[in-house]
Amino acid sequence: MFLRLIIVSVSSFLILSCSSVPKDLPKNVEFESLVSSFFKDYWKTFPGQATAAGLVDYASTLELPDNKSREKKRSFYNQYLQRFKAIEDKVLSFSQRTDKALVLNSLNGGLWRLNEYKAYEWNPSIYNVGGSISSVLESEKISSQEKLEVLAKKFLEIPKYYQTAKSNITSPTKEHTKLALQQTKGLLKYLNGDVRSVIKKSKLSRREKSTLYQRLDASAEAARRYRVFLQGILARPKKFGGFRSFRIGKDLYAKKFQYDLQSEYSPEELYKLALSKKEDARSKMFEKAILLYPKYFGSKLPPKDRQEVMKSIVAKVSKKHTKPSEFVDTVRKQIPELTKFINDKKLLTLDPTRPLKVRETPLYQRGFAGASVDSPGPMDKTRETYYNVTPLDGMSKKEKESYLREYNDYTLQILNIHEAIPGHYVQLVYSNKSPSLIKSIFGNGPMIEGWAVYTERMMLEEGYGEDSPELWLMYYKWFLRVVTNTIIDYEIHNKDLSKKQAMKLMTEDAFQEKAEAEGKWRRATVSQVQLASYFSGFSEIYALRENLKKKKAEEFNLKEFHEKFLSFGSAPVKEIKKLMH
Repeated sequence: MFLRLIIVSVSSFLILSCSSVPKDLPKNVEFESLVSSFFKDYWKTFPGQATAAGLVDYASTLELPDNKSREKKRSFYNQYLQRFKAIEDKVLSFSQRTDKALVLNSLNGGLWRLNEYKAYEWNPSIYNVGGSISSVLESEKISSQEKLEVLAKKFLEIPKYYQTAKSNITSPTKEHTKLALQQTKGLLKYLNGDVRSVIKKSKLSRREKSTLYQRLDASAEAARRYRVFLQGILARPKKFGGFRSFRIGKDLYAKKFQYDLQSEYSPEELYKLALSKKEDARSKMFEKAILLYPKYFGSKLPPKDRQEVMKSIVAKVSKKHTKPSEFVDTVRKQIPELTKFINDKKLLTLDPTRPLKVRETPLYQRGFAGASVDSPGPMDKTRETYYNVTPLDGMSKKEKESYLREYNDYTLQILNIHEAIPGHYVQLVYSNKSPSLIKSIFGNGPMIEGWAVYTERMMLEEGYGEDSPELWLMYYKWFLRVVTNTIIDYEIHNKDLSKKQAMKLMTEDAFQEKAEAEGKWRRATVSQVQLASYFSGFSEIYALRENLKKKKAEEFNLKEFHEKFLSFGSAPVKEIKKLMH
């Protein structure tokens, strides 16, 4: 939720008159030629990224995570850093300058990950072939026969892939090891279930099926041995150098924040802003809670303690939720309602040729987020877009009830706005239509997550839910979660926030259910910076819109703003600001 209020200084370009804005230059041919050369080498260096983007040429390649591969990447980064730096900004159009900034950030960030971050040594969960296989099976650019031929080649590499992965791991974190263990278990079910079923239903000869089954069995055995290897780490960590802390520390956090977010804020600035908006959201929650108190408690006087007022109303409202067995279907039924509201209000143009399909989250992807959008890459725009929703199987009755109180009838609508319409799904459809491949491929997390968070408030502002105080109450509770994400992410890696402190912050200050808070703590221990992307992007997008509304007054058109903003792909918000002007 795979997932920014607002004290942002108005950038100078927003307050200049149109006559003072320099005329844009035509596209620089030399730069476009370099971009073309860059992508040819990029796909060869990162075949997994190529397949994810929709290029079938590299679908059968499974990149081994060995030193040779890392040296190849290091050489690629250094070569293109020099070549892109050699072209001066003054000869580029505004859009090309943004593309150049995105490429340089990606190249510098890639080098930093190889030389300093080194997740390949301590994060066992990055070794997962499930996505590589599913991208082949779900592709609409590869025929059924070709898919099996591609998988036959890929299966040959999987045993060596996992053997190499095991040799990389030294002093892993316990948290990432447990995540890898869970996902590898799901991968084995996927290989022995869905993938085996595809082979069984194919029109291959008996002999061809037998050969493919053998390779599939060898791949599954390699994954099983990797799982045993992970269990061995958890049982005897000293043998592997002992567990390192999942906390990456202030220096690595600042660098990762810089490369991953490309935000207008520093980590400290965003953290301080989040603290102030936390109190603002709580005040607005109290306003809605005191308004709703007579509805749920009749003539009973509300408690003098504001916290108790909010807590009691949240508890009452949260009881209204779907049944555990109907959770995925409830999500599925809400998508047409959101689509109709967008069209009726003319908030932006939806593409009816790219429908969103709700499905249960594939087993190998579970364990990180309860809901996410699986979108096709810009090179495979015809592939289905899936809204992955994790069913509540495996939860105890108590856990299911806690989860559903968190995702009650009101909050679930906000979740679907965020993940689906007009959030991630819509943004990614627009991004794939961007004329700049760079802006689509090197998607900026805060822009992507920030847009989804922005749409939650925008929809309610435009009348979705008919100004229901319950829906607004749950919106502010949800927004508190966005703000709290930033706070706990920062404090975990910069202030050694303990689990006990984090749980108190989430369950008491932000009114989250224990099951949700436990899940968020797990997520915070296996990711860094990403949880801050929501609030960072939202803050920048909302501020941009409000500044343009103030500047254009009656001439401001919300639909035009949305479609113009989305037309620049998934570029950082600070770059989109420049391009919109």
